[in-house]
Amino acid sequence: MLHASAVLDPASVVAPVSRRTFGSFVEHMGRCVYTGIYEPDHPAADEDGFRTDVLALTRELGVTMVRYPGGNFVSGYRWEDGIGPRDRRPRRRDLAWHSVETNQVGIDEFARWADKADVEIMYAVNLGTRGVQEALDVHEYVNHPEGTTLSDLRRANGAAKPYGITLWCLGNEMDGPWQLGHRTAHEYGLLAASTARALRSAEPGLELVVCGSSGSGMPTFGAWEATVLEHAYDLVDYVSCHAYYEELDGDLGSFLASAVDMDHFVDSIVATADSVGARLRSKKKINLSFDEWNVWYLSRFQGQEPPEGWDVAPRVIEDEYNVADAVVVGNLLISLLRHSDRVTAACQAQLVNVIAPIRTEPGGPAWRQTIFHPFAKTAALARGDVLRTRLTSPTYDTPRYGEVPVVDAIATHDAESGDVVVFAVNRDQNAPLELTVDLHLFPEQLRPAETYTLTDTDLTATNTREAPDRVVLRPNEHVSIDGPTLKAVLPRVSWTAIRLTRAGEER
Repeated sequence: MLHASAVLDPASVVAPVSRRTFGSFVEHMGRCVYTGIYEPDHPAADEDGFRTDVLALTRELGVTMVRYPGGNFVSGYRWEDGIGPRDRRPRRRDLAWHSVETNQVGIDEFARWADKADVEIMYAVNLGTRGVQEALDVHEYVNHPEGTTLSDLRRANGAAKPYGITLWCLGNEMDGPWQLGHRTAHEYGLLAASTARALRSAEPGLELVVCGSSGSGMPTFGAWEATVLEHAYDLVDYVSCHAYYEELDGDLGSFLASAVDMDHFVDSIVATADSVGARLRSKKKINLSFDEWNVWYLSRFQGQEPPEGWDVAPRVIEDEYNVADAVVVGNLLISLLRHSDRVTAACQAQLVNVIAPIRTEPGGPAWRQTIFHPFAKTAALARGDVLRTRLTSPTYDTPRYGEVPVVDAIATHDAESGDVVVFAVNRDQNAPLELTVDLHLFPEQLRPAETYTLTDTDLTATNTREAPDRVVLRPNEHVSIDGPTLKAVLPRVSWTAIRLTRAGEER
């Protein structure tokens, strides 16, 4: 059996766990909104037309924040189309996804949904086809208390109190030639800085996210961030990162090591941002908002012919996820936690139907995809501080990333409860692995309280409408503690979470 080891020290802290790490994303794309979160004719719909089965799964998933309303969609979106009486709202072409937007859900409806789901809204403004004035207008509508035209219009539309949205995205993927209103880094940097100044004049305490690269494969990666931040560094709080991963050409080994690329992405942008800050002699540190990430079989989508007609809520990129996909998602969460000192916000894209952990059928059931499980359990268990994890692991060669560790792991420690949680993946495709974790630096004896592993003899197994629980988390029967040493057997291609608690305590 392969063997790996780790040493944990409660004094070696990366940063507190940021609850915003467990964000999601609702875009007006495909069936994410319509027949996803909203389906007024569904048997499980509430008085506002929201699917209560999806709301329940959203809470179970542990989502803390949702980015809205896009995405590529936002670069052509007129926010005012989605307010007021529904029968007077215009139907518009959505050029991003070649569909018709009915505007039956807008910011007022989404704010009600967010309140029911108990999530924070991260709001994205249109800096593609619009600009500073429109950003100020939507801010006045959602955040100004009363006494102005737009705040009083919100009140007339049924929301007496402002929504208090504090986290704002200044556009979306403006580096991408596919984006409506695509600009150079210099042009976008000037617009983002102007918009940030205006929004801060309206509400100084806002947290603002400037667009970074839409992927590390972009030819302007790094240079884009440097130029944009030269203009906007002291005006914004975050730079965004977007990354999607898929298995290509049967190269499962590289796919399972996708977190290696996420680590490199984060380290590169941190270095770029800090370099700009040093040149500007700024004492400020820019954090990262990894507000689009997931497994997405993008190559399949890019190979499709564009639709001939313009439909409402067409089925778009409804990827069906397997066991290997779920292990990768669990590993990407390990990477995000590992960088909690700088990645303090993140959004898995998206929440429902569109490359999503939750799937629905119109008029029918909702169910958990395989990737639901590692996200939900990480969100539930990760508390307190993220610990630096000194890991020793065998390695294997990959065509895409070279030599990579077989095991990746991170741990969290909640000083108040005493709980230690270890999250680990075994990337080996053939054999189980024994992981030992040295806990001698913890002052109290620990014992296993909960264990969860996601794996399967069939790595292509999926959850479907007919078999929604084909792939679930199961207890790991091979976890034990001998004195200060934790031992766990990790099956091949698996994700595992182990919660340890003080010996003698029940919780």
